[in-house]
Amino acid sequence: MSAAKFKKSPSNALGDPTQNLQTFNLLDLQQFTLEKTYSTNASKDLHLFYVGRDDVHDILKYVLSRVSVSLYLNMFGYDDAELNDILMAKVADPNIAVMITLDKSQAGSKTEKMLLSSDAAKNPQAFNKFFVVGQSATHQITHTKGFVADGRVAGEGSTNWSTSGEGVFVVSGEPGGSGFKAQNNTQSIITDADTITRFTTELIAEHMAAQQGALNHPNVQSSMKLKAGKGPTVS
Repeated sequence: MSAAKFKKSPSNALGDPTQNLQTFNLLDLQQFTLEKTYSTNASKDLHLFYVGRDDVHDILKYVLSRVSVSLYLNMFGYDDAELNDILMAKVADPNIAVMITLDKSQAGSKTEKMLLSSDAAKNPQAFNKFFVVGQSATHQITHTKGFVADGRVAGEGSTNWSTSGEGVFVVSGEPGGSGFKAQNNTQSIITDADTITRFTTELIAEHMAAQQGALNHPNVQSSMKLKAGKGPTVS
């Protein structure tokens, strides 16, 4: 979505330090489901949301805007200006540890390239320190679509960050209206401690593999190039 279209919503707590994930509960997100509530036998460790039925865009904003400690993220499709603004705010906060991995094949798309170029121009030091655009350890696409926030909340699913990928709601509270687009995608939010530990480890490994691979590509950004004296660039 373009930066001109997004409107900050109540789910976006950016700038409010009293809003964080320290007491997060999956029940916090039931307001974004079609039913506005969960079943009485719903899991306390995981909930699966559906693009086009549930408000996945606001779910992502709710969690990511409340990050105050750490964020490890790998996202294949990265075309959401509002979520990008949230991430850049976290990157600029010295109290938050951030690792963001993006896919090299997707970074050339018009919208994503524009977002990343803007990020690099606004805050080159932060961008070059925390972002990497690359591939998997075996030089395939980095297709993971997930994150771990503050070591307490994980998100994973088939949802790319785009208008149709997230199913952005045009009419408040329900799908539909002029311009509404929604792919068949899922978004899980997880609070299971073992899953979060293992997923954090995987996201760090994916980030480091992308960093290492980027050293061999002159037009791919990587903070490791700073250490190697090659100088970071954005394709």
